[in-house]
Amino acid sequence: MIKIKDLEKIYRTEEVETVALNKLSFEVKEGEFVAVMGPSGCGKSTLLNILGMLDDPDAGSFLFNGVEVAHYNERKRADLRKHNIGFVFQSFNLIDELTVFENVELPLIYTGVKAADRKKRVEAVLDKVQIMHRRNHYPQQLSGGQQQRVAVARAVVNNPKLILADEPTGNLDSSNGNEVMQMLTDLNEQGTTIVMVTHSEHDSRYSHRIIRMLDGQTVTENILV
Repeated sequence: MIKIKDLEKIYRTEEVETVALNKLSFEVKEGEFVAVMGPSGCGKSTLLNILGMLDDPDAGSFLFNGVEVAHYNERKRADLRKHNIGFVFQSFNLIDELTVFENVELPLIYTGVKAADRKKRVEAVLDKVQIMHRRNHYPQQLSGGQQQRVAVARAVVNNPKLILADEPTGNLDSSNGNEVMQMLTDLNEQGTTIVMVTHSEHDSRYSHRIIRMLDGQTVTENILV
């Protein structure tokens, strides 16, 4: 599903040049659950931004479902992104002015799904993450664990092929964190490919494979299954 080869990303200011990704290469097969680990500044977030098509690499190849996307323009990236990729962030990134239902509905509006279909799909996914009883509440009225469930629901409502999770349990206590990890595991078992950046050794054990990064490169891989 994902094949990257010799990926480079360099951030430049007038005085400083920072190499975020240094000829990085790896593959993620369809249906895998991969954890990416490494110290702060090793390039994990840059990698996730490129995999999520929020940023483009300076050099190298990025095949997504067999299509080279490394040099897509922003419009093409956005189109591919909204139909194929769901995001789960550490800080939830819900919109405060929208209800739970409206937050989860947003990706369906962007992809032009009709209102009746939207209602069905949002209700089904809210049911799945057990937050249906909060559908008319606003994010500030929810606990952190509940907000992250809503964020997961929003990420999966479009049935994306790939979920990218950036420290998904970083702002949660251990029991809520375990619930979110179990939800991601369930989604993976149903066929969704997941790439997760994490600092947590505990969370990484839910994955099939751990890629450890240092200075913009892969240093080791541990296969857990």
